[in-house]
Amino acid sequence: MQGSLDERLKMDLKRLIVEECDLMIDPGEIHDDDPLFGSAAPLGLDSIDALQISIAIQNKYGQMITDSKQMRRIMKSLNTFADFIQPE
Repeated sequence: MQGSLDERLKMDLKRLIVEECDLMIDPGEIHDDDPLFGSAAPLGLDSIDALQISIAIQNKYGQMITDSKQMRRIMKSLNTFADFIQPE
């Protein structure tokens, strides 16, 4: 199943983001299509957060993101992030 269709995976990613970035919100408040980074992003994540998230993803899922351009594309929204973790 493609990651963006897997509600359990998306909730796991939301929890990971909240925990790794020390956010004081309920993971369910993160909308699947909202941008995760940038001026329009409701969470206000920055490059340090992206690094923390990428390390956690490597540890938990064995997926490594080494290129900053690739990271921006992958972490555009929760749906794009889930599709990277689980492409099929």
